[in-house]
Amino acid sequence: MSRVVITGLGPVTPIGVGAEAFHRAQLEGRSGVRHITRYDVDAYRLPVKIAAEVDVEVEQYLGRKEIKRLDRFVQLALIAAELALKDAGLDPEKEDPERVGTLIGSGIGGIQTWEDQFKIYFERGPHRLSPFFIPMVIANMASGHVAMRWGFCGPSSTVVTACATGADAIGSAYEVLRAGKADVMIAGGSEAAVTPMAIGGFAVMRALSTRNDEPEKASRPFTKSRDGFVLGEGAGVLVLETLEHAKARGARIYAELVGFGRSADAHHITEPHPEGRGALLAMKAAIEDAGIGLEEVDYINAHGTSTPLNDRAEVLAIKKLFGEASKRLAVSSTKSMTGHLLGAAGAVEGIATVQALYSGILPPTINYDDPDPELDLDFVPNEPREQPIRYALSNSFAFGGQNSVLLFKRFED
Repeated sequence: MSRVVITGLGPVTPIGVGAEAFHRAQLEGRSGVRHITRYDVDAYRLPVKIAAEVDVEVEQYLGRKEIKRLDRFVQLALIAAELALKDAGLDPEKEDPERVGTLIGSGIGGIQTWEDQFKIYFERGPHRLSPFFIPMVIANMASGHVAMRWGFCGPSSTVVTACATGADAIGSAYEVLRAGKADVMIAGGSEAAVTPMAIGGFAVMRALSTRNDEPEKASRPFTKSRDGFVLGEGAGVLVLETLEHAKARGARIYAELVGFGRSADAHHITEPHPEGRGALLAMKAAIEDAGIGLEEVDYINAHGTSTPLNDRAEVLAIKKLFGEASKRLAVSSTKSMTGHLLGAAGAVEGIATVQALYSGILPPTINYDDPDPELDLDFVPNEPREQPIRYALSNSFAFGGQNSVLLFKRFED
């Protein structure tokens, strides 16, 4: 089987757009959570008025006509893919298009378009719907449009596994490359769900933080006062290549992807298994896939949503799996800065994990000012840490109990 390496990073996040800006923001411990600007919060009787929005000039990347025909989740995916390709130094015209594939997922898809078109349907009738309505909302269109823009004719697919989507897409692309069915895969996730319906839906579930008076401190994983996650938007796309292909074109290699694990909690529609059973199984599967020992893992980029049940279950899973070794593990949640990007989360956090391996600097868990005594791991509190690491896990867990874990390794030829 082919070895798989990461050569390009394309983050479009609430704390930075592009690999350099995103990495710098992590090291500054910057929060991307603000009061919502994408719609008039005062027009809705919702208890949540904060989110993590992306500040990007879409017009710099896409034409005006194109913007009108694409939901925002596809727009962000196209921007992320362009950034990743440029970062990788990959010229699509020099590649065999049949050997380059796309695998970009979305947990929800075009929810803004759904809301806009529902309003037209009820106020003006179905005959006034946009002819682009269906192509704008279906979740496979991020992957489809990336393939169309650059003429990539290789394996193309979409993953929809809620908050595990981004990691699932990267892991699935990894399997395609290992099987020799492509030389390059453009993979990741995209989400743009800062809308009244999405915020409202999560709010009535009481899943979201209501710390409206202190937006920057609202996402606070593993703390005693955590009260829910902060919804965010964004995209993360990575360029994955076989090692042979990357070396042949003289590519810079950030890291190697060496393990991928999936599991199911088989427990509840939204709550994690209380003992972290599914999370443990997915981490264990990724480590076994890589053929390494538990003691070789140095860092975990946690799912770390800032919800009471999820944070507790994840910590229990880590402690059960690693035992005494969990005391030396560094564990941080970049959601403390970006908020929860749903289907894009696993991809953006995969990028953060790769950057930690490449730079030797661990991103912090910010807002960690009142530790939960029941959660007693090393959460890299508030400040980045210089610490060379060799193996790192990136955890992603989803509604429905679907779990995906990626295991990255510092590249060694």
